[in-house]
Amino acid sequence: MTTAGLAAREVGVRDGKIVAIEPLGSGLVGERSIDLAEDETLLPGLVDTHVHINEPGRTDWEGFATATRAAAAGGVTTVLDMPLNSIPATVNVPALEYKRLFAQDQSFIDVGFWGGAIPGNKKHLRSLHDDGVFGFKCFLLHSGVDEFPHLEADELEEDLAELKTFDSLMIVHAEDSRAIDRAPQPEGDVYDTFLRSRPRGAENLAIAEVIERARWTGAKAHILHLSSSDALPMIASAKEDGLDLTVETCPHYLTLLSEEIPNGATAFKCCPPVREVGNRELLWEGLIDGTIDFIVSDHSPSTLDLKDLDNGDFGVAWGGVSSLQLGLALIWTEARRRGVELEQVVKWMSTKPAQRAGLRSKGKLALGYDADLAIFAPDEGFVVDAGKLHHKNPITPYQNKALSGRVRRTFLRGAEVDFEKPAGRLIRRGEA
Repeated sequence: MTTAGLAAREVGVRDGKIVAIEPLGSGLVGERSIDLAEDETLLPGLVDTHVHINEPGRTDWEGFATATRAAAAGGVTTVLDMPLNSIPATVNVPALEYKRLFAQDQSFIDVGFWGGAIPGNKKHLRSLHDDGVFGFKCFLLHSGVDEFPHLEADELEEDLAELKTFDSLMIVHAEDSRAIDRAPQPEGDVYDTFLRSRPRGAENLAIAEVIERARWTGAKAHILHLSSSDALPMIASAKEDGLDLTVETCPHYLTLLSEEIPNGATAFKCCPPVREVGNRELLWEGLIDGTIDFIVSDHSPSTLDLKDLDNGDFGVAWGGVSSLQLGLALIWTEARRRGVELEQVVKWMSTKPAQRAGLRSKGKLALGYDADLAIFAPDEGFVVDAGKLHHKNPITPYQNKALSGRVRRTFLRGAEVDFEKPAGRLIRRGEA
Protein backbone atom coordinates (compact mmCIF):
# COMPACT_ATOMS: atom_id res chain seq x y z
CA MET A 1 0.00 0.00 0.00
CA THR A 2 2.10 2.90 -1.31
CA THR A 3 1.21 6.58 -1.52
CA ALA A 4 0.16 5.83 -5.10
CA GLY A 5 -2.26 3.14 -3.92
CA LEU A 6 -2.22 -0.64 -3.96
CA ALA A 7 0.64 -1.85 -6.17
CA ALA A 8 3.11 -4.75 -6.50
CA ARG A 9 6.34 -3.35 -5.10
CA GLU A 10 9.63 -4.24 -3.44
CA VAL A 11 10.44 -2.16 -0.37
CA GLY A 12 13.98 -1.61 0.81
CA VAL A 13 14.77 -0.75 4.43
CA ARG A 14 18.03 0.53 5.89
CA ASP A 15 18.64 1.78 9.43
CA GLY A 16 14.94 1.69 10.19
CA LYS A 17 13.92 3.87 7.24
CA ILE A 18 12.31 3.11 3.90
CA VAL A 19 15.05 3.79 1.34
CA ALA A 20 13.69 2.15 -1.81
CA ILE A 21 10.33 1.35 -3.37
CA GLU A 22 10.67 -0.41 -6.71
CA PRO A 23 8.43 -2.47 -9.03
CA LEU A 24 8.11 -6.13 -8.09
CA GLY A 25 10.85 -8.05 -9.84
CA SER A 26 13.48 -5.32 -9.56
CA GLY A 27 15.62 -7.62 -7.42
CA LEU A 28 16.40 -5.44 -4.41
CA VAL A 29 19.03 -7.23 -2.31
CA GLY A 30 19.42 -7.03 1.46
CA GLU A 31 20.64 -8.96 4.46
CA ARG A 32 17.14 -10.36 4.86
CA SER A 33 14.25 -10.78 2.48
CA ILE A 34 10.58 -11.21 3.39
CA ASP A 35 8.10 -12.36 0.75
CA LEU A 36 4.39 -11.75 1.21
CA ALA A 37 1.90 -14.51 0.61
CA GLU A 38 -0.62 -14.06 -2.18
CA ASP A 39 -3.34 -13.09 0.29
CA GLU A 40 -1.23 -10.49 2.14
CA THR A 41 -0.87 -6.73 1.74
CA LEU A 42 1.90 -4.58 3.20
CA LEU A 43 0.51 -1.54 5.00
CA PRO A 44 2.11 1.38 6.80
CA GLY A 45 1.78 0.88 10.54
CA LEU A 46 -1.34 2.46 11.97
CA VAL A 47 -1.16 5.61 14.09
CA ASP A 48 -3.58 5.79 17.01
CA THR A 49 -3.57 9.23 18.59
CA HIS A 50 -6.22 8.49 21.25
CA VAL A 51 -5.18 5.83 23.77
CA HIS A 52 -5.55 5.75 27.56
CA ILE A 53 -2.67 3.66 28.90
CA ASN A 54 -3.32 4.66 32.55
CA GLU A 55 0.18 3.96 33.90
CA PRO A 56 1.33 5.00 36.47
CA GLY A 57 -1.39 5.15 39.07
CA ARG A 58 -4.06 2.93 37.52
CA THR A 59 -1.90 0.16 36.13
CA ASP A 60 -4.51 -2.44 37.11
CA TRP A 61 -6.63 -0.84 34.38
CA GLU A 62 -3.92 -0.93 31.70
CA GLY A 63 -0.19 -0.43 31.31
CA PHE A 64 2.46 0.30 28.70
CA ALA A 65 3.46 -3.35 28.22
CA THR A 66 -0.07 -4.66 27.71
CA ALA A 67 -1.39 -1.70 25.70
CA THR A 68 1.52 -1.60 23.28
CA ARG A 69 1.42 -5.38 22.77
CA ALA A 70 -2.25 -5.06 21.89
CA ALA A 71 -1.51 -2.19 19.55
CA ALA A 72 1.25 -4.10 17.76
CA ALA A 73 -0.99 -7.14 17.36
CA GLY A 74 -3.48 -4.89 15.60
CA GLY A 75 -0.93 -3.34 13.25
CA VAL A 76 -0.58 -0.12 15.26
CA THR A 77 3.03 1.07 15.44
CA THR A 78 2.59 4.50 17.07
CA VAL A 79 0.25 5.61 19.85
CA LEU A 80 -0.20 8.91 21.63
CA ASP A 81 -1.15 8.48 25.28
CA MET A 82 -3.82 10.63 26.88
CA PRO A 83 -2.91 12.77 29.90
CA LEU A 84 -5.59 11.45 32.26
CA ASN A 85 -6.50 8.24 34.06
CA SER A 86 -2.85 7.94 34.99
CA ILE A 87 -1.85 9.39 38.38
CA PRO A 88 -0.50 12.02 38.33
CA ALA A 89 -2.22 13.47 35.29
CA THR A 90 0.16 14.84 32.66
CA VAL A 91 -0.47 18.51 33.43
CA ASN A 92 3.09 19.67 34.12
CA VAL A 93 6.62 18.64 33.15
CA PRO A 94 7.42 16.60 36.31
CA ALA A 95 4.31 14.47 35.71
CA LEU A 96 5.33 13.97 32.07
CA GLU A 97 8.84 12.91 33.02
CA TYR A 98 7.47 10.57 35.67
CA LYS A 99 5.22 8.90 33.11
CA ARG A 100 8.14 8.50 30.70
CA LEU A 101 10.06 6.59 33.37
CA PHE A 102 7.37 3.91 33.31
CA ALA A 103 7.02 3.85 29.53
CA GLN A 104 10.64 3.80 28.44
CA ASP A 105 11.48 0.12 28.98
CA GLN A 106 8.01 -1.40 28.50
CA SER A 107 6.81 -0.18 25.12
CA PHE A 108 6.68 -2.54 22.14
CA ILE A 109 5.87 0.30 19.72
CA ASP A 110 6.58 4.03 19.63
CA VAL A 111 4.76 6.12 22.22
CA GLY A 112 4.21 9.87 22.43
CA PHE A 113 2.22 11.94 24.90
CA TRP A 114 -0.48 14.58 25.03
CA GLY A 115 -0.42 17.20 27.75
CA GLY A 116 -3.46 18.19 29.76
CA ALA A 117 -5.21 21.55 30.01
CA ILE A 118 -7.05 21.98 33.31
CA PRO A 119 -8.03 24.99 35.41
CA GLY A 120 -4.95 26.71 36.79
CA ASN A 121 -2.23 25.07 34.69
CA LYS A 122 -1.97 27.62 31.86
CA LYS A 123 1.50 28.54 33.12
CA HIS A 124 2.63 24.95 32.47
CA LEU A 125 1.41 24.65 28.88
CA ARG A 126 4.46 26.17 27.19
CA SER A 127 6.94 24.10 29.21
CA LEU A 128 5.05 20.91 28.38
CA HIS A 129 5.08 21.91 24.71
CA ASP A 130 8.83 22.54 24.86
CA ASP A 131 9.28 19.11 26.47
CA GLY A 132 7.67 17.43 23.49
CA VAL A 133 3.95 16.86 24.03
CA PHE A 134 1.95 16.79 20.81
CA GLY A 135 -0.78 19.11 22.04
CA PHE A 136 -3.22 19.44 24.91
CA LYS A 137 -6.42 17.69 25.91
CA CYS A 138 -9.26 19.27 27.82
CA PHE A 139 -12.79 18.36 28.85
CA LEU A 140 -15.85 20.61 28.84
CA LEU A 141 -17.56 18.50 31.52
CA HIS A 142 -16.42 16.24 34.37
CA SER A 143 -13.73 13.94 33.00
CA GLY A 144 -14.68 10.95 35.14
CA VAL A 145 -11.62 11.34 37.38
CA ASP A 146 -11.31 14.13 39.94
CA GLU A 147 -7.62 14.80 39.34
CA PHE A 148 -8.37 16.05 35.80
CA PRO A 149 -11.01 18.81 36.19
CA HIS A 150 -12.74 20.32 33.17
CA LEU A 151 -12.47 23.78 31.65
CA GLU A 152 -15.33 26.24 31.45
CA ALA A 153 -15.79 27.86 28.05
CA ASP A 154 -13.96 31.07 29.01
CA GLU A 155 -11.05 29.03 30.36
CA LEU A 156 -10.98 27.08 27.09
CA GLU A 157 -10.72 30.36 25.20
CA GLU A 158 -7.87 31.55 27.43
CA ASP A 159 -5.94 28.35 26.85
CA LEU A 160 -6.63 28.40 23.11
CA ALA A 161 -5.17 31.90 22.97
CA GLU A 162 -2.12 30.68 24.88
CA LEU A 163 -1.63 27.69 22.56
CA LYS A 164 -1.91 30.01 19.56
CA THR A 165 1.28 31.79 20.68
CA PHE A 166 3.35 28.63 20.15
CA ASP A 167 1.21 26.96 17.47
CA SER A 168 0.03 24.00 19.53
CA LEU A 169 -3.17 22.00 19.20
CA MET A 170 -6.10 21.73 21.62
CA ILE A 171 -8.01 18.46 21.51
CA VAL A 172 -11.40 18.59 23.17
CA HIS A 173 -13.81 16.15 24.77
CA ALA A 174 -16.85 18.12 23.65
CA GLU A 175 -19.96 17.46 25.72
CA ASP A 176 -21.77 20.30 27.47
CA SER A 177 -22.02 19.88 31.23
CA ARG A 178 -25.23 21.92 31.50
CA ALA A 179 -27.02 19.72 28.97
CA ILE A 180 -25.83 16.58 30.74
CA ASP A 181 -26.98 17.93 34.12
CA ARG A 182 -30.49 18.52 32.75
CA ALA A 183 -30.75 15.15 31.01
CA PRO A 184 -32.34 12.09 32.67
CA GLN A 185 -30.16 10.22 35.13
CA PRO A 186 -28.58 7.01 33.79
CA GLU A 187 -29.34 4.58 36.61
CA GLY A 188 -30.21 0.98 35.87
CA ASP A 189 -29.52 -1.68 33.28
CA VAL A 190 -31.60 -0.29 30.41
CA TYR A 191 -29.29 1.00 27.66
CA ASP A 192 -31.85 3.45 26.28
CA THR A 193 -31.99 5.17 29.66
CA PHE A 194 -28.23 5.65 29.56
CA LEU A 195 -28.43 6.90 25.97
CA ARG A 196 -30.94 9.58 26.97
CA SER A 197 -28.56 10.70 29.72
CA ARG A 198 -25.94 11.70 27.11
CA PRO A 199 -28.05 13.44 24.43
CA ARG A 200 -26.73 14.54 21.07
CA GLY A 201 -27.53 18.08 22.08
CA ALA A 202 -24.80 17.98 24.71
CA GLU A 203 -22.24 17.24 22.02
CA ASN A 204 -23.72 19.74 19.59
CA LEU A 205 -23.61 22.61 22.10
CA ALA A 206 -20.04 21.88 23.13
CA ILE A 207 -18.80 21.50 19.56
CA ALA A 208 -20.39 24.85 18.67
CA GLU A 209 -18.56 26.38 21.63
CA VAL A 210 -15.23 24.95 20.50
CA ILE A 211 -15.77 26.19 16.96
CA GLU A 212 -16.54 29.75 18.01
CA ARG A 213 -13.74 29.98 20.57
CA ALA A 214 -11.31 28.64 17.97
CA ARG A 215 -12.67 31.19 15.50
CA TRP A 216 -12.16 34.05 17.95
CA THR A 217 -8.61 33.03 18.90
CA GLY A 218 -7.37 31.63 15.58
CA ALA A 219 -6.05 28.57 17.41
CA LYS A 220 -5.89 24.98 16.16
CA ALA A 221 -8.59 22.70 17.54
CA HIS A 222 -9.58 19.07 17.26
CA ILE A 223 -12.86 17.41 18.24
CA LEU A 224 -12.41 14.05 19.93
CA HIS A 225 -14.56 10.92 19.42
CA LEU A 226 -17.47 12.45 17.51
CA SER A 227 -20.65 10.46 18.04
CA SER A 228 -23.38 12.97 17.13
CA SER A 229 -24.02 13.19 13.40
CA ASP A 230 -26.10 16.34 14.10
CA ALA A 231 -22.82 18.26 14.43
CA LEU A 232 -21.57 17.44 10.93
CA PRO A 233 -23.10 20.48 9.15
CA MET A 234 -21.58 23.02 11.55
CA ILE A 235 -18.21 21.23 11.40
CA ALA A 236 -18.30 21.35 7.61
CA SER A 237 -19.25 25.03 7.73
CA ALA A 238 -16.38 25.83 10.10
CA LYS A 239 -13.93 24.10 7.79
CA GLU A 240 -15.31 26.01 4.82
CA ASP A 241 -14.74 29.22 6.79
CA GLY A 242 -11.06 28.30 7.06
CA LEU A 243 -10.84 27.29 10.71
CA ASP A 244 -7.94 24.98 11.55
CA LEU A 245 -10.32 22.31 12.82
CA THR A 246 -10.18 18.53 12.58
CA VAL A 247 -12.47 15.79 13.85
CA GLU A 248 -12.06 12.13 14.73
CA THR A 249 -14.47 9.31 15.34
CA CYS A 250 -14.00 5.76 16.64
CA PRO A 251 -14.70 2.17 15.59
CA HIS A 252 -17.48 1.79 18.17
CA TYR A 253 -19.48 4.64 16.65
CA LEU A 254 -19.01 3.21 13.16
CA THR A 255 -19.77 -0.45 13.89
CA LEU A 256 -22.09 -0.71 16.91
CA LEU A 257 -25.77 0.23 17.18
CA SER A 258 -27.69 1.27 20.26
CA GLU A 259 -30.65 -0.80 19.07
CA GLU A 260 -28.55 -3.96 19.40
CA ILE A 261 -27.01 -3.35 22.84
CA PRO A 262 -28.53 -5.72 25.41
CA ASN A 263 -29.70 -4.35 28.73
CA GLY A 264 -27.00 -4.71 31.34
CA ALA A 265 -24.20 -5.02 28.73
CA THR A 266 -21.93 -2.44 30.29
CA ALA A 267 -18.97 -3.45 28.08
CA PHE A 268 -20.68 -1.18 25.54
CA LYS A 269 -20.75 1.89 27.79
CA CYS A 270 -18.71 4.83 26.58
CA CYS A 271 -19.06 8.60 26.67
CA PRO A 272 -20.30 9.99 24.38
CA PRO A 273 -22.43 6.90 23.77
CA VAL A 274 -23.01 4.53 20.89
CA ARG A 275 -26.10 5.88 19.11
CA GLU A 276 -28.78 4.72 16.67
CA VAL A 277 -28.40 3.16 13.23
CA GLY A 278 -29.37 6.34 11.39
CA ASN A 279 -26.72 8.26 13.28
CA ARG A 280 -24.10 5.66 12.39
CA GLU A 281 -24.91 5.88 8.70
CA LEU A 282 -24.51 9.66 8.74
CA LEU A 283 -21.13 9.32 10.48
CA TRP A 284 -19.99 7.08 7.62
CA GLU A 285 -21.17 9.71 5.16
CA GLY A 286 -19.19 12.32 7.08
CA LEU A 287 -16.08 10.19 6.87
CA ILE A 288 -16.45 9.57 3.17
CA ASP A 289 -17.06 13.23 2.33
CA GLY A 290 -14.13 14.38 4.51
CA THR A 291 -16.03 16.22 7.23
CA ILE A 292 -14.62 13.68 9.70
CA ASP A 293 -10.86 13.45 9.25
CA PHE A 294 -9.80 10.15 10.77
CA ILE A 295 -10.50 7.16 13.02
CA VAL A 296 -8.81 6.32 16.33
CA SER A 297 -9.62 3.83 19.07
CA ASP A 298 -10.24 5.90 22.22
CA HIS A 299 -9.06 2.75 23.99
CA SER A 300 -10.29 3.46 27.52
CA PRO A 301 -10.05 0.28 29.59
CA SER A 302 -10.75 -0.41 33.24
CA THR A 303 -10.83 -3.34 35.61
CA LEU A 304 -13.71 -5.78 35.29
CA ASP A 305 -15.25 -4.74 38.60
CA LEU A 306 -15.47 -1.11 37.47
CA LYS A 307 -17.63 -2.26 34.57
CA ASP A 308 -20.18 -3.46 37.19
CA LEU A 309 -20.69 -6.70 35.30
CA ASP A 310 -22.65 -8.35 38.11
CA ASN A 311 -25.35 -5.67 38.17
CA GLY A 312 -25.07 -4.21 34.68
CA ASP A 313 -25.87 -0.71 35.93
CA PHE A 314 -24.99 1.84 33.24
CA GLY A 315 -25.06 4.61 35.82
CA VAL A 316 -22.33 2.96 37.87
CA ALA A 317 -20.10 1.29 35.26
CA TRP A 318 -16.93 2.92 33.94
CA GLY A 319 -17.44 4.39 30.50
CA GLY A 320 -14.87 3.19 28.02
CA VAL A 321 -14.40 0.70 25.19
CA SER A 322 -11.38 -1.58 24.86
CA SER A 323 -10.59 -2.05 21.17
CA LEU A 324 -6.96 -1.11 20.56
CA GLN A 325 -6.07 -4.46 18.96
CA LEU A 326 -9.21 -4.69 16.83
CA GLY A 327 -9.54 -1.31 15.13
CA LEU A 328 -8.28 -2.20 11.67
CA ALA A 329 -10.37 -5.37 11.41
CA LEU A 330 -13.45 -3.60 12.74
CA ILE A 331 -13.25 -0.76 10.26
CA TRP A 332 -12.18 -2.93 7.33
CA THR A 333 -15.08 -5.34 7.95
CA GLU A 334 -17.56 -2.48 7.81
CA ALA A 335 -15.79 -0.50 5.08
CA ARG A 336 -15.57 -3.32 2.55
CA ARG A 337 -19.28 -3.97 2.98
CA ARG A 338 -19.81 -0.36 1.92
CA GLY A 339 -17.45 -0.52 -1.05
CA VAL A 340 -14.74 1.53 0.65
CA GLU A 341 -11.21 0.55 -0.45
CA LEU A 342 -8.45 -0.52 1.91
CA GLU A 343 -6.40 2.44 0.73
CA GLN A 344 -8.97 4.82 2.20
CA VAL A 345 -9.06 2.92 5.49
CA VAL A 346 -5.27 3.31 5.76
CA LYS A 347 -5.58 7.06 5.19
CA TRP A 348 -8.18 7.30 7.97
CA MET A 349 -6.22 5.18 10.43
CA SER A 350 -2.61 6.01 9.65
CA THR A 351 -1.84 8.89 7.31
CA LYS A 352 -4.29 11.50 8.55
CA PRO A 353 -3.85 11.06 12.31
CA ALA A 354 -0.08 11.18 11.81
CA GLN A 355 -0.40 14.40 9.85
CA ARG A 356 -2.60 16.11 12.42
CA ALA A 357 -0.30 15.17 15.28
CA GLY A 358 2.76 16.37 13.35
CA LEU A 359 4.37 12.94 13.06
CA ARG A 360 6.50 13.65 10.03
CA SER A 361 8.02 10.17 9.58
CA LYS A 362 4.92 8.10 10.35
CA GLY A 363 1.74 7.14 8.55
CA LYS A 364 2.94 6.40 5.01
CA LEU A 365 4.77 3.73 3.11
CA ALA A 366 7.06 6.24 1.41
CA LEU A 367 10.74 7.07 0.95
CA GLY A 368 12.34 8.51 4.06
CA TYR A 369 9.58 7.40 6.39
CA ASP A 370 10.08 5.02 9.30
CA ALA A 371 9.78 1.39 8.22
CA ASP A 372 6.76 0.87 10.47
CA LEU A 373 4.82 -1.81 8.62
CA ALA A 374 2.02 -4.31 9.04
CA ILE A 375 1.43 -7.45 6.99
CA PHE A 376 -2.33 -7.67 6.64
CA ALA A 377 -4.49 -10.49 5.27
CA PRO A 378 -7.70 -8.66 4.33
CA ASP A 379 -9.71 -11.80 3.54
CA GLU A 380 -8.82 -13.84 6.63
CA GLY A 381 -11.71 -14.07 9.05
CA PHE A 382 -11.69 -14.57 12.79
CA VAL A 383 -14.02 -14.40 15.77
CA VAL A 384 -13.15 -12.04 18.63
CA ASP A 385 -12.16 -13.79 21.86
CA ALA A 386 -11.47 -11.28 24.66
CA GLY A 387 -9.30 -13.82 26.45
CA LYS A 388 -6.85 -13.86 23.54
CA LEU A 389 -6.46 -10.09 23.26
CA HIS A 390 -3.35 -8.47 24.71
CA HIS A 391 -4.92 -5.61 26.67
CA LYS A 392 -4.92 -6.17 30.40
CA ASN A 393 -8.56 -6.80 31.30
CA PRO A 394 -10.41 -9.38 29.17
CA ILE A 395 -13.52 -7.44 28.23
CA THR A 396 -14.66 -5.95 24.94
CA PRO A 397 -18.06 -5.20 23.39
CA TYR A 398 -16.90 -7.13 20.33
CA GLN A 399 -16.81 -10.52 22.06
CA ASN A 400 -17.78 -13.28 19.58
CA LYS A 401 -18.05 -10.82 16.70
CA ALA A 402 -16.93 -12.23 13.33
CA LEU A 403 -14.45 -9.91 11.57
CA SER A 404 -12.53 -9.81 8.31
CA GLY A 405 -8.85 -8.97 8.13
CA ARG A 406 -6.02 -10.18 10.32
CA VAL A 407 -2.67 -8.56 11.03
CA ARG A 408 -0.13 -11.36 10.74
CA ARG A 409 3.13 -9.52 11.44
CA THR A 410 4.09 -6.02 12.57
CA PHE A 411 7.43 -4.27 12.06
CA LEU A 412 8.79 -1.25 13.91
CA ARG A 413 11.55 0.58 12.03
CA GLY A 414 12.17 -2.57 10.03
CA ALA A 415 12.44 -4.96 12.99
CA GLU A 416 9.62 -7.42 13.63
CA VAL A 417 7.78 -6.97 16.91
CA ASP A 418 8.33 -10.20 18.85
CA PHE A 419 6.02 -9.44 21.82
CA GLU A 420 8.81 -10.44 24.21
CA LYS A 421 11.45 -7.69 24.04
CA PRO A 422 10.15 -4.10 24.09
CA ALA A 423 11.84 -2.06 21.36
CA GLY A 424 9.58 0.97 21.11
CA ARG A 425 10.85 4.50 21.50
CA LEU A 426 9.41 7.45 23.36
CA ILE A 427 8.82 10.11 20.75
CA ARG A 428 8.52 13.88 21.07
CA ARG A 429 6.83 16.54 18.98
CA GLY A 430 9.14 17.66 16.20
CA GLU A 431 11.40 14.62 16.45
CA ALA A 432 9.25 11.85 14.95
